[in-house]
Amino acid sequence: MKLRIFTEPQQGATYDDLLAVAQATERLGFDAFFRSDHYSRIGAGDPGPGSTDAWITLAGLARETSRIRLGTLVTPATFRLPGPLAISVAGVDQMSGGRVELGLGTGWFDGEHAEHGIPFPPVGERFDRLEEQLEIVTGLWSATKPFSYEGTHYRLTDSPALPKPVQSPRPPIIIGGAGVRRTPSLAARFADEYNVAFRGVDETGAAFGRVKEACDAAGRDSIVLSVAHLVCAGADDAELARRAAAIGQDPAAIRSSGLTGTPQEIVDKIGRFAELGAERVYLQVLDLGDLDHLELLAAEVLPHV
Repeated sequence: MKLRIFTEPQQGATYDDLLAVAQATERLGFDAFFRSDHYSRIGAGDPGPGSTDAWITLAGLARETSRIRLGTLVTPATFRLPGPLAISVAGVDQMSGGRVELGLGTGWFDGEHAEHGIPFPPVGERFDRLEEQLEIVTGLWSATKPFSYEGTHYRLTDSPALPKPVQSPRPPIIIGGAGVRRTPSLAARFADEYNVAFRGVDETGAAFGRVKEACDAAGRDSIVLSVAHLVCAGADDAELARRAAAIGQDPAAIRSSGLTGTPQEIVDKIGRFAELGAERVYLQVLDLGDLDHLELLAAEVLPHV
């Protein structure tokens, strides 16, 4: 089981905050540093300095780290045109020496679209756009000659399909969500990894099952399965309560739903997802100033999963 640190910078974090967490992630032996791709704070509270752009910050972190994987969970298809997105991700892959992964989704937070002047079409169209973006981005990365594409929402004519990523055949694609129809189909067609976030064991198992069935129907042998959950660890109840309060959460509530509790409790909970076939866990860390939290997870959870 690989543990990955997953951050939510839109809640109020600077690039320097992210750099400190990413470098701790690498030093402590975690597999990867991921961030959300949002432009506005989600929910009430102080937005702090405001959000940062996901791919700009990942480019900076690519030059300040050397081992950990880097990526988004997930980039909305509404935010960027597919041609420029392919260029950005390929550029960061080059800057990192081939350590980038692209999580791509439909987008869901209508408020941030309104705040930043980004069109937010209905969900059916967002899925259509996502499918076309996946076809274009993967097509550009694999093309050996000028690339053209004729879709409903995007058209490319004789693109040079450059620059190319370092990774071969391309950076891994992550698709997430628990949808019952289009999500499994898209995951089977395009994804190297399928992620289910913030769902219980039973619901996660059902979602994994749908994607496995879609992969079987598409003639695919395997796909990496992963989960993402809020993490809040404490060596004892007092430390746990302090960490929960720092992120505005009730420890009892998140203990019953997330990866919350003592390190041993968290190890046991991760084990339940491992039994479903999950190979990676994204630990959603909300207090980016508490590097001692990462130290505890690295010492008491990471060696036992």
